[in-house]
Amino acid sequence: MSDKHYDALPKAHTTYANIVKSLLPIGDNPKVGKDELPSATYYVDNLHIDQGNLDDYRKICGFMDDGKVPVTYFAVLSQALQMNMMVKEPFPFTMLGLVHVDNSVTQYRSVGERETIDMAVKFANLRDHAQGQQFDFVTTVSSHGEVIWEGTSTYLARGKKPERPTGDKSKPRTVHAKPAVNEKGTHQVFEVPEDIGRRYAFVSGDFNLIHLHPLSARAFGFPKAIAHGMWSKAKCLALIGELPEACRVDVSFKLPIFLPSEVEMIAEPIAPADDTHNVAEQVCANFGLYSAKNDRPHLIGHITRILKNDASK
Repeated sequence: MSDKHYDALPKAHTTYANIVKSLLPIGDNPKVGKDELPSATYYVDNLHIDQGNLDDYRKICGFMDDGKVPVTYFAVLSQALQMNMMVKEPFPFTMLGLVHVDNSVTQYRSVGERETIDMAVKFANLRDHAQGQQFDFVTTVSSHGEVIWEGTSTYLARGKKPERPTGDKSKPRTVHAKPAVNEKGTHQVFEVPEDIGRRYAFVSGDFNLIHLHPLSARAFGFPKAIAHGMWSKAKCLALIGELPEACRVDVSFKLPIFLPSEVEMIAEPIAPADDTHNVAEQVCANFGLYSAKNDRPHLIGHITRILKNDASK
């Protein structure tokens, strides 16, 4: 299908019937195993940020009301386009079977909450995985032709193991031991309430049934509802506080947070190198979110300061 331009973010109710249909379990998905993703790109031109939604997002994640758009917020806004792409394009997987495994967001400069921006979302990088197939949603945010933000969300569609070699070059799963608390970093133990999935769904528009209620989560193999991965990422960054104006934040989502839970966030700053003249970027902090009960990781991430903007390359 061809590219599609919107003059505003599409509302969920406009494709509600198709979205609900796509969420229903249908056993072995006959679509799994397709060799290509749709080539269309969806755009929103001259997007004005909904101030009420942004305020609600700040509150539920813990961000300060500082007049700037939180670094993870455009990833939330792009989900409206992603959902429409999955139900309107010949998408080879069922939405509910997708597992969000990695997320990267890059901010090339701070973005004011009153700015008008352009957003584009496309599929990319379909590849085989030992547990099925993975692909990316790539989001680009621009202002007056300048790329100011980029994001990549990686999803796993579980399925039968590929008959051919997977091409999955990833290393074996690493055991991420909880680090010692660094007094110069950030350390916080907090409760994740049982209703956080429902509350975040109304702010983000992500009503995946595994986040909403224990009964609906059990239908898809989870003993309890689980927290949204992007909420846990945003919560960690809100606790860390001020970030470099130009930065990238990468996370890998590990074990789900069953609701309710008590979790522990640890962030460790990394001292900058003495000479950054020929360096384009530099990791400035590592962070993780762990179970307060058994120290197992829910999320592992790092923050990279961008010293030279190469978004146009």
